[in-house]
This record gives sequence, C-alpha cells and structure tokens, in this order.
Amino acid sequence: MENAIACDTKKVLIDLSKLTDGEKIEMKKLGILSDTNKIIDSVYPDIHIGRPAIEKHVVHAPHIINEAYDYQKPSSFSRALRLDLGDYKVLLISGTASVNEEGKPEHIGDFKAQLWRTYRNITNLLEAEDMSWHDVVRTSNYLRDIERDYEEFNKIRTTFFQWLNLNPLPASTGIQARLCWETLLVEIEVYAICKSK
Repeated sequence: MENAIACDTKKVLIDLSKLTDGEKIEMKKLGILSDTNKIIDSVYPDIHIGRPAIEKHVVHAPHIINEAYDYQKPSSFSRALRLDLGDYKVLLISGTASVNEEGKPEHIGDFKAQLWRTYRNITNLLEAEDMSWHDVVRTSNYLRDIERDYEEFNKIRTTFFQWLNLNPLPASTGIQARLCWETLLVEIEVYAICKSK
C-alpha cells in the first residue's frame, strides 16, 4: 500500500513466540500481526496529506540527559516534544527523573539530591527551546513514597520556585507511584507554553 511504513523486525522487543492468545487476537485486529504470527509492514497512510499536521519537534539536551531510546533496554518516548501552534509554542516534557547523560540513575537513595537533579534536567530541556520555568503552566509530580517524602519535596520545590521568583506558580498535582526504575524516588512531568519569536 502507498505510504506504508516498514517495521524493522530486528528492533521488535517483544518475543513473538510467547504471545498470549489475547495478544495475537488484538495485534491481528490492529493489522500488526499476520495469520502466521509475523510482524507485517504498517498499512497506515500519512493522514496529513489532506490536512496539515501540527508541527512537532523532538527536544534534546544530551549534555545533561540521554535519550530514552538509548537506554540499555530502549524506552519509546521523547524526552520532550515542542508543538508549534501559530504564534505559540507548547513544550511537553515527559516524566523526568534523576538520570544522567549516560542514561544512569544519579544519587541512588538520596531523595533530595534526586529532586535537585530532576529540576536540573528539566531546566536544561526548557533552555533547549529558549524557555524557562516562567513558561511552565503545569507539573505532575510522582513520588515513590509520598507520605515519607512529600514534606521534603514541598520544601525543595518552594525554595526552588521562590529562588526563580515564579509568580504565578504552575498548577500542580502530587501522585504516589511506582516509577519505572526501583532506584528512582521522584519523577516530574512538565507543560510549558510561550509566544513564538
């Protein structure tokens, strides 16, 4: 089919020989799996031929944090994505934690240091798009143990935001969650918006 996307089966991370019956049914209905249980090329055409797409740009800050797809076990998400909406740009920063430029966790066991490293990573992702914390409109804050760590989290966040002279403060949610790595104690997701230059 025209505009079909080829799937590199060398990069398929799931073991096709161990699919459950339910997985096979759903993958076949999506058009991913053939009747012989092999991955087939995508048949999804480019739907934006008839309508313009929102411009999306991947944001990188490799000097401070690596790309998730470069982990030893690749994870399929962008660190941040910039959307161009006419006179405005929106920055969506994925859940970011205390991870270094080599994709390794920093400050294992030290919640406060992990939070400061997380803020540093997010600051650099914002700066990669000529934005700052003053452009942030929302944060979602995931803590592994909210009862144990929220008081320290709030002290550090308040100190950081006061130091930045943020006014108004971003909207925010605090959530207790199991994070993707056992070593991570905090992860923050950020939405920022500003006028384009």
